[in-house]
Amino acid sequence: MCLRAIPYVRIIATLWSALIACPVLAQAPRVQALELRADDAPSRARPALIPGSHVKVFIPSLPYLYTSHSVNGALIKPSGNAQGWEYDMATSHRQLDDVTYEFTLRPNVRFQDGTPFNADAVVLNMEYFKRAPVKYSKIDKVFDRAEKIDDHTVRFHLTEKYGSFMNDAIWMQFYTKEYLETNTDPKTGEKVGWNGKANCPNLSKPGLYGLGPYILTEGYIEGDRQTDKAVLKANPYYWDKENYPKVETITVFTQLNTEEAKGMALYNEGLLDITVISPEDKVETILAPYSKLLISASTDNIAIHMNLINGNPRLLDREVRRALNQALDLPNLLHFVFQHEGYLSPFSPHYPGVSEACETLLPVPAGYDPYEPAEQQRLRGILDGLTLTVLAQDRYEPLWRGIETQLKRFGVTLRIEFTTSEKDIFGPLLQTNAGRNEKKWDLLVWGNDDWYFNHPFTAFFVFRTNNVWSTIFPDPTMDGYIEDMFRTPVIDPEFTSVCEKIMRRAYEESYMLFVPTPKKVFAVNKEVVFRPYKMACIPLWKIQVTDQHWSLRKGPYAEALKRPVKPFRTVDQ
Repeated sequence: MCLRAIPYVRIIATLWSALIACPVLAQAPRVQALELRADDAPSRARPALIPGSHVKVFIPSLPYLYTSHSVNGALIKPSGNAQGWEYDMATSHRQLDDVTYEFTLRPNVRFQDGTPFNADAVVLNMEYFKRAPVKYSKIDKVFDRAEKIDDHTVRFHLTEKYGSFMNDAIWMQFYTKEYLETNTDPKTGEKVGWNGKANCPNLSKPGLYGLGPYILTEGYIEGDRQTDKAVLKANPYYWDKENYPKVETITVFTQLNTEEAKGMALYNEGLLDITVISPEDKVETILAPYSKLLISASTDNIAIHMNLINGNPRLLDREVRRALNQALDLPNLLHFVFQHEGYLSPFSPHYPGVSEACETLLPVPAGYDPYEPAEQQRLRGILDGLTLTVLAQDRYEPLWRGIETQLKRFGVTLRIEFTTSEKDIFGPLLQTNAGRNEKKWDLLVWGNDDWYFNHPFTAFFVFRTNNVWSTIFPDPTMDGYIEDMFRTPVIDPEFTSVCEKIMRRAYEESYMLFVPTPKKVFAVNKEVVFRPYKMACIPLWKIQVTDQHWSLRKGPYAEALKRPVKPFRTVDQ
């Protein structure tokens, strides 16, 4: 593995951080305390859409999910509220019985091409969904049909009790009749509309086919294919256009070198306004002229798969898998890699059901010390000489530096291959369950951010061993627990018990390499107002800019505005 040299500015920032944190040095006459100004951008931001405004965003993980609800519309959409969703194309719903849900649709809504959205459009879309459904959950098995009651009322009929229906409804997005009937893009040969791919939803080509606040005018973003960037323009037909969106143009970058992205956001204007950064870059972000720091709670997870299909045969030995997890010092990783911007539990403690279980349930017992001499000798006896090939995006380089350092003490060698593109990770991952992966790997990591909004299936679906996303050999016991979770609503008292069974089984079998879960850490342009959701959705339509933003301002950026801004941090709830 070849690691890039640490930039001098990071060293300086780290030293400065140490200086201001040290009470003795802070009191010394030659050290002046760093003064941070209040972030006044929210009070100066424009409340409505501004012609000419333009914001650029880099989304390294799951960009198709993070941007989807900015282009497409569904019955409900992600939200920053307590339940994690709000109504979108529906205005209300009721559950008539265990297998029937009725929705009242929003009136006077048009698709981006001006055609009407109504109950007929919903029924048509669900007919196409039935032909080529998504298969990440169980919705492809339990959805029966959609029925029109009147122009603005539809009923969804299921084949069995399914407590996760509302979580799936957020991804049942609706497209124009023309888009559905196109079936295949003549330019690329790619299927459009409902296409049966493992990753849903799809922004497979530019066009006027959605219902969201933005129109995809350039590029495409899917899980298995994406352009380097996509351009979104404000939708003039959006049903709530008096309030949203507030920025005319959004450019989404999907694959950038991590260090390059940081430099674009921190030290240049007009190149990048919002980007995920490593926690080790927090101080540098604060001190840079064009950026401010934003840290928020999240329901994100880091999925490090073990290839139990055709990887290193030693991984089939549960004792080896357990020893790999026991060799990791999670508190050490949380401190040095995550800078405490995360949670010790490998599953986000913000999930219902998980929050209670993770207080006592961890991959290794609390207080376990892998460096105790006798334990270190035992682990080395199991792991010594083990060589593993790792596939990872470069955004996880700091994490793998930490993991590599820890595992090396026990005789493990890692051959790490970094890429800037998530599709290079999904390609071999989604081929492995069937044993068809041409790229050989033993450990593979991706940002399993919460696309199921406030439901731990986001983290657990990789343990569903008959699913394309799983790289685990068949386990009927675990699959049975997943089935129990599908049937049980999150409000059911039994839901916590089901989650605990899944977590305990995953830990006992060491089905993955478990690391802490992250908070969201962003560098944001000083003249941009942005508040992230906990889940895998960036509400692009809510982003605001001030008149001093690079896309609107005439003349140079004032030196007074370049002064460091107090970080914004959400409260963990």
